[in-house]
Amino acid sequence: MATKEHSWKHRIRQIIYQTDTPAGYLFDVLLILSILINSLLIILESVEGIRMVHGQKMINLQYIFVAIFTIEYGLRVYTVENRRAYVMSFFGIIDFLAILPFYLAFVMPVARLFPVLRTLRLLRLFSVFKMVRYVDEAGVLLKALRASRPKIIIFLSTILLIIVIMGALMYTIEGPENGFVDIPESMYWAVVTVSTVGYGDISPQTELGKLLASVLMITGYGIIAVPTGIITSEMSRVSREAEKQENLPLARCPQCGQGKHMKEAMYCYACGVNFHKKNF
Repeated sequence: MATKEHSWKHRIRQIIYQTDTPAGYLFDVLLILSILINSLLIILESVEGIRMVHGQKMINLQYIFVAIFTIEYGLRVYTVENRRAYVMSFFGIIDFLAILPFYLAFVMPVARLFPVLRTLRLLRLFSVFKMVRYVDEAGVLLKALRASRPKIIIFLSTILLIIVIMGALMYTIEGPENGFVDIPESMYWAVVTVSTVGYGDISPQTELGKLLASVLMITGYGIIAVPTGIITSEMSRVSREAEKQENLPLARCPQCGQGKHMKEAMYCYACGVNFHKKNF
């Protein structure tokens, strides 16, 4: 009985986690379609006209997809070799969060307000399409962001000072009669202006206010390029360091003493010794 259960468990694990079999390929195709259709339903449900006409049908379909995702999550937990590792992994948490709001809604009606959690299932496409290996490239960006942190902090601090000063000045110059009812509201205007968004809900009316707004707009164009330059510079530096690290020569061959082997070398180019069988 135990052997039969183990055989079924192994078979299900192959279907879920391996795509080089017909059953595994079919499972991935059906999973992709389920995720895309479920996400489309969530998007369409937010449109009032569609919801009024097809609301009940869409709800019924979402019940079906929640059931599918729940079964899939249960099978993943049941068949995976290291359950704790999967449950605490990135995709394990995503899979759990995708079905959690549905069950919370039975005890917490407010949970129905979080359909966005169900769209997180779209991230599972990275795993299905085997794109996870490309996520490693994000390590270069993360290293660049960490290296840029002191500069970014100084940059953001400077921007904050500009916003506070300009907000206070505009509140003094324009006043409540022109929409600048208080300093926080004026600071909001400064943020919108310096970011060159320009909603137009608040705008200066006096000549001096327009002059300060023009200065802030021009400053905004220059400010936009600063973080881009900082991060790009650090990314180039990190990439160069990674390239140098990859091209570092290994120690001399323990067999013949020949040096200048590349990091990925498996054999000595002079005598042919296998580096993996030698300690050096």
